[in-house]
Amino acid sequence: MIRPAEARDAGSIADIYNHYTRNTVVTFEEIPVSAQEMQQRVEGVLEAGLPWLVAQREGEITGFAYAGEWKGRCAYRHSVEITVYLAPEAIGGGWGSQLYAELFAALRAGTTHVAIAGIALPNERSVALHEKFGMEKVAHFAEVGFKFDRWIDVGYWQITFD
Repeated sequence: MIRPAEARDAGSIADIYNHYTRNTVVTFEEIPVSAQEMQQRVEGVLEAGLPWLVAQREGEITGFAYAGEWKGRCAYRHSVEITVYLAPEAIGGGWGSQLYAELFAALRAGTTHVAIAGIALPNERSVALHEKFGMEKVAHFAEVGFKFDRWIDVGYWQITFD
């Protein structure tokens, strides 16, 4: 089941996200976030009128996806940055595609003109997911992140909604 995130989901969302913070270069954050901090992030997205969705199976949150503001300037108001995270045990089960299908539908129904996704590279699964939804690579920044004692490239994918 895919549904809008609620305040009570913040702990589960933080747990999923913190797995990536501690163990991967998927996020460039290095310090795990608290449930309270995650709740504030969720509320900020929702207050901006943007979607934050969770995937739920048998009462457990298996992943989440959301659209956040791209930059912070008024002229960017029709552009968003999107992302998806899955619990490690949910990877490969179709949850990412389900979350993105719902997220893209919500964005198309609103005022979003462009969705942008940043991907730490290499990451074949993430690239495949984004391209499955019609996103195209538009930029590649070499060695812009540094985590776990190594430099990391970031690519950007974009889709324009009609």
